[in-house]
Amino acid sequence: MKLAPPSRHLEVQLVADAYGNVASIHSRDCSVQRRHQKIVEEGPITAAPAETVKEMERCARALARAVGYVGAATVEYLYSLEDGGYYFLELNPRLQVSIAPSRSDPCASTVD
Repeated sequence: MKLAPPSRHLEVQLVADAYGNVASIHSRDCSVQRRHQKIVEEGPITAAPAETVKEMERCARALARAVGYVGAATVEYLYSLEDGGYYFLELNPRLQVSIAPSRSDPCASTVD
C-alpha cells in the first residue's frame, strides 16, 4: 500500500451504450468530504492540468469499453498533487449526484 498525501478525489462521469460508444459527460473534484461523504463537488476539475483530466477521461472511457459497460457510471481516481499521477479507485454503476444545485434555479441541471 502507498500513502498519497497530498491528493485529491477526482471523478469522471460516463454514459455508455450497447454498441461500444462511451462519452465522458462531466469531471469533478470531490475532495471535500466528511465521514466519507462528499460535501462539496467542484466542476470542472481545477486541481489537475487540463491534459491530465483529458487522459483520465480517456482512461475511464477505455475501462468502460473493456468491461462492456452499458449505462451511466462514475469512475473515481485518487490524484497525487506531488507527482501528478492518478490512481483508479472504483467504477460505480450510476451517476453520483449528492446534492442538487438548486431546485428553484430553472437553469440548474439535476439528475433525479
